[in-house]
Amino acid sequence: MALEHAILVSLLERPGSGYELARRFERSIGRFWTATHQQIYRVLKRMETDGWVTAEEIGQEGRPDKRSFSVAPAGRAALVTWLRAPVQPEAVRHELAVKIRGAAFDDAAGRAALVTEVERYRATHEATLARYLTGERRDFPDPAARDAETALQHVVLRGGIAYERMVLAWLDDVLATLRTLDD
Repeated sequence: MALEHAILVSLLERPGSGYELARRFERSIGRFWTATHQQIYRVLKRMETDGWVTAEEIGQEGRPDKRSFSVAPAGRAALVTWLRAPVQPEAVRHELAVKIRGAAFDDAAGRAALVTEVERYRATHEATLARYLTGERRDFPDPAARDAETALQHVVLRGGIAYERMVLAWLDDVLATLRTLDD
């Protein structure tokens, strides 16, 4: 997937400025696709040149004017083509998993350091899960509200929640295993 596709989806959900898009990436789209402000602005410029988005100048009192982007017909067509193309399963590259396997060839001090690293790694996933659950309560308070856009946004978030819970369970298993090796 290219950043262009994530931006098109976001703009179809709601037109906005580059700044607003960056905020959306931080708040929701970033759950599954990250981008810096600079990347978003650079790609928006290219998409505008390619005719995928259009920009409208919006005057703001006391602040510089902003440009609000929306999806042009060519952008929608490009997105539909991408949406209908098959998706290849992603290859898993997990540096921590390789370190865990390699711990068999380290000593007790090395494995103790790995426990500390796994605990740190686990804390980041715990914080991510907490953010996702907070976002779910905030953004989807009524599970019965089921327009297509809301239902599909929520199912993606539920996938992120399930993934984080799976990673946490696995990390708990890793820690339990590491702690029994040197007892």
